[in-house]
Amino acid sequence: MTTPDLAVIGGSGFYSFLDDPETVEVDTPYGPPSAPIAVGTVGERTVAFLPRHGEGHRFPAHQVPYRANLWALRSLGVRQILAPCAVGGLQVNYGPGTFVVPDQLIDRTTHRVQTYYDEGAIHTSFADPYCGRLRGHLVDGLTGHAPVDGGTMVVIEGPRFSTRAESRWYADQGWAVIGMTSHPEAVLARELALCYATVALVTDHDAGVDEATAVSVDEVFRVFGEHIDTLKSVLTDVVGAVGTDRDCACSHAVDGMDLPFELP
Repeated sequence: MTTPDLAVIGGSGFYSFLDDPETVEVDTPYGPPSAPIAVGTVGERTVAFLPRHGEGHRFPAHQVPYRANLWALRSLGVRQILAPCAVGGLQVNYGPGTFVVPDQLIDRTTHRVQTYYDEGAIHTSFADPYCGRLRGHLVDGLTGHAPVDGGTMVVIEGPRFSTRAESRWYADQGWAVIGMTSHPEAVLARELALCYATVALVTDHDAGVDEATAVSVDEVFRVFGEHIDTLKSVLTDVVGAVGTDRDCACSHAVDGMDLPFELP
């Protein structure tokens, strides 16, 4: 099978994507990934797919083996990653069903390992956490679905949702959406010189935005399920549109640095 240069990491409620997948077991220095990686086709392209939370949503957000996941994908030849996820809307105009393609990230996690590099002077640039080239493809692919182009994703530790006070504080900063998985996934991708971008599907208003309700897991999965076909259709189009030439800074993220190991 042709080596996949592009992967999709599926979020909550997004557990399959490919036509005629072949399962590939990959071992890493950080243990096994969330699940065996599926490699198959989307149109004419060979693509890898990994369910972020594992089979049957085995791993909650704070227990996802992020380092193993990204390492395993790169080991297979992947250099570009599309990472859809479910999020809460922090602004009143970002209600359920809204697609957001964030361009910034705020880390509010507390216990997650967020680097491969525990020795040496290795400091990767993370000013722009999402690949601008992949972001452009996602926005273009969502034409007709009124996507929000840009905005800040705040990532919390989980597994609990925010208090109303926390949610109001995040909203007051002008941040767009809130989730639990884009960090450390995005920074680990950058440390491996991978292109990475996410499309965030708003499934609910966060607790402090809509005073009448609170977030519930059932509602998150219900809304995500209503839009999964649209999301898969959009990603199929984007997969076909994304080229293999990476004319962006992501591929040079660790150029000239004295890494403690060779990248896979």
